Amino acid sequence: MRARIDNDVLILHHEDIPRYKRQGSVVRNSFFWALRSIAGRSDFEKDWEFEAEIWPALARMLLSFSESGYLGLAETTLEFDAEEAGPIPALLRSVSHRV
Repeated sequence: MRARIDNDVLILHHEDIPRYKRQGSVVRNSFFWALRSIAGRSDFEKDWEFEAEIWPALARMLLSFSESGYLGLAETTLEFDAEEAGPIPALLRSVSHRV
């Protein structure tokens, strides 16, 4: 998922957020609701925001869904722009990479 950090807020690109589908995969729908439950802002068709205080929970959740094997790495890994200034925060390194 494409990500960036602005003023200690992690922002996930809205096109990379998993979609809730009424008849969709239980795992993917659970992932959607889990992400939404900890997001500070999760408006429809807008980027989702996660404050720094919940980054440990977000990292654990991404790792857990990744290890389940039901979702791909692109869905459970934070992708930061290689040209973005500054390092990836330590709390998010285990579930992130630069592209």
